[in-house]
Amino acid sequence: MLDLVSFINSPRRDDVLLREAGVKLDRALFPLLVRLGRSGPISVAGLAAQVGRDHTTISRQLAKLQDLGLIARQDGAGDRRMRTARLSAAGEEIVEAITAARLRLLSRALAGWREADLTKLANLNCGFAAALAEAASRE
Repeated sequence: MLDLVSFINSPRRDDVLLREAGVKLDRALFPLLVRLGRSGPISVAGLAAQVGRDHTTISRQLAKLQDLGLIARQDGAGDRRMRTARLSAAGEEIVEAITAARLRLLSRALAGWREADLTKLANLNCGFAAALAEAASRE
């Protein structure tokens, strides 16, 4: 498990992914962009909680993404103090490029696997993720 987490979190893997996607973006920013693509409009506090970073760091990184034209920020519904962030059209294009690159890299890595093994891996991963989420909800 530690080997897998270390591999996935490796800065070198991030560089490979960004290169495969043809995206030039600070390595610290692209996970936030991808997370916004997955979760939709979200507050700074909500995003900080999801990625396990402090509010001020996330706010600074979102400001950089906004300066790059990759996200838009707006006042929250019902509370103007709470600002939400969402992907811009340019941000959506980058998220799509990163997603496609991930799929290409994964396809190459698993090219020699049998279909039955791929199905088993997918099922086990889904079950594992669900068990982890369940355990975390009880904490």
